[in-house]
Amino acid sequence: MSDRLYFRQWLSGRDFAAGNDLAKEMRNFAYAIGDLETKEAVLVDPAHAPDDLLAVLREDGMRLVGVIATHYHADHIGGALMGTHYVEGISELMALQTVPVHVNGIEAPLVEQGTGVGIPPVVPHESGDVIMVGEIAITLLHTPGHTPGSQCLLVEGRLLTGDTLFLNGCGNTGRAGCDPHDLYESLQIRLADIPDEVEIFAGHKYALKASATLGEVRATNVALAPVDYAEWRTLNG
Repeated sequence: MSDRLYFRQWLSGRDFAAGNDLAKEMRNFAYAIGDLETKEAVLVDPAHAPDDLLAVLREDGMRLVGVIATHYHADHIGGALMGTHYVEGISELMALQTVPVHVNGIEAPLVEQGTGVGIPPVVPHESGDVIMVGEIAITLLHTPGHTPGSQCLLVEGRLLTGDTLFLNGCGNTGRAGCDPHDLYESLQIRLADIPDEVEIFAGHKYALKASATLGEVRATNVALAPVDYAEWRTLNG
């Protein structure tokens, strides 16, 4: 791993958006990835209190140059949540500082529909695209299933999985636009070549630990059990 890598993980309702009951209930993780030499950074899934996250970057001497969304759901990028709550996110962030918002191309219209933020500053991507933050390379891996354009982020021995994969279990496929077979293929095929030593950082804290190696997750998580699709559906509801 590079000595230049700046990496931070924050838990909503605790490390940011303190006092926000919804943020505490949702247990979202937000992340920052940057280059310690150039002082550039991107925020990953900056929902609930983007101004708090910007403040931490400033305290660390880092400068925001972009946002990456793992998927379009409101608890990750802001907007209306389940028709009953409004979550601050990229719309409020763009009002403070306009930077590129990197999303999988399939979800660009969904991001605009949910947040009002369109192209530009939204930048559509394909699987395999690389975003450079200074000299730090972030590879985008399309992992559909939880949503059509869900993507994981691979950076220097870390894989940010959004709601595709948790340390325990995987993303919900019971909502409109979800596809359980796509999620099965994302977990069993698209992530199959990721080495065991890569550290997994998920989109929510649904386990006691904040991260774990993929080897640990493969050994304990039924979502990664090497079974056919029919059995996988049975195991994963």
